Amino acid sequence: MEADTSILFSYSVDWVESDTAFDMRWQRYLDYNFFEHQIHWFSIFNSFMMVIFLVGLVSIILLRTLKQDYASMFKDEDGDFEDLDRDLADETGWKKIHGDVFREPAGFVSLCVLVAVGQQLLFLVFAVVSASVLATLYAGRGAMINLIVLFYALGSMVGGYKSGSMYTQGKGTQWKVVMFLTLFAFPTFLFAVAMLLNAVALSYSAVMAIHLPQILTIIGIWLVTSLPLTIFGTIIGRNWGSKTSAPCRVSPIPGYLPVKKWFLEPHVVIPLGGILPFGSIFIEMYFVFTSFWNYKFYYVYGFMFLVAAMLCIVCACVAIVVTYFLLNAEDYNWQWPSFLCVSSTSLYVYLYAVYFFFTKTKMHGFFQTSFYFGYVTVFSAALFLVCGSIGFVAADTFVRRIYRDIKCD
Repeated sequence: MEADTSILFSYSVDWVESDTAFDMRWQRYLDYNFFEHQIHWFSIFNSFMMVIFLVGLVSIILLRTLKQDYASMFKDEDGDFEDLDRDLADETGWKKIHGDVFREPAGFVSLCVLVAVGQQLLFLVFAVVSASVLATLYAGRGAMINLIVLFYALGSMVGGYKSGSMYTQGKGTQWKVVMFLTLFAFPTFLFAVAMLLNAVALSYSAVMAIHLPQILTIIGIWLVTSLPLTIFGTIIGRNWGSKTSAPCRVSPIPGYLPVKKWFLEPHVVIPLGGILPFGSIFIEMYFVFTSFWNYKFYYVYGFMFLVAAMLCIVCACVAIVVTYFLLNAEDYNWQWPSFLCVSSTSLYVYLYAVYFFFTKTKMHGFFQTSFYFGYVTVFSAALFLVCGSIGFVAADTFVRRIYRDIKCD
């Protein structure tokens, strides 16, 4: 071949009538051996055993340890020595800090926003997965994306309700700021990442690049749907979801924070807390990543529903255990640790994505690398919010329950 030579390419197509029904034609693209491998069942069994272990551990804390604590507080007064023992018991452990345990933590506005957005994304995950279990969404082009956009918009009411009720329970006055932060926080992050990737796609003249009219259309649809639903959810949360008051009155002077043991420090608790949740999903991550970045089709959404449910249980149990240990060490700053100790799961998922990129994919060049890590960053950020919100809600329910039966005056 010489330079500037014109080459004519041609092809031919032979149409052959098939007896296979249209709904069954996707079956030839589905590799059953890929998803029916024993390792997939092992993933479910591994997560299930971890759930049993953690639920058992939490049950021991609730039924044994707390039962003994309550017995020491409410036993009959038969003598001065028993009264003295009861008073000493009241002055140690989690009972001593009842006047500070419901104090607003530092950065309470940020915590409300993160928890609310996490609840919105959690609603999105279970709504999409449930719809995928009931319908064959992978067979329709763009059906999954349309469903994600729909449920994200509907979930705006969930996020607004959670931020409004949580911030009002904390006696906050800047509820409008919290409402708009809940509305704009995650979409702003998503828009920033999308614009960076879109700039890369435009520089390479890629067909996946999105132009300005399409961008403005997406923003308009989002504002028309999410804005009124967030406002509506916030109003409902402020008026009906904030009636639950704290069991104990907050003391005007913050209590003393004693020195904790090394394994209860944040730099130890937060990284260790994400290991168990990641262990319950990392095998499923392989199938998700392989179907997303390679040629496989993911269609076993029943497995995904079970794994997501067990992930929620594991995150809740880990957050409750960590919170109880902190309260027993007389550390009343439990809000942020309960959120961060399980949200660190996203860090391990991101590290696994890095491993997957170099060992399981054949991607190379700046274009493919930027899109891979851009999508992984969005996925890890969403997982960070979902796991953290689950941990905080579980810990908050646990704390309110154990302080409900003690005399806090």
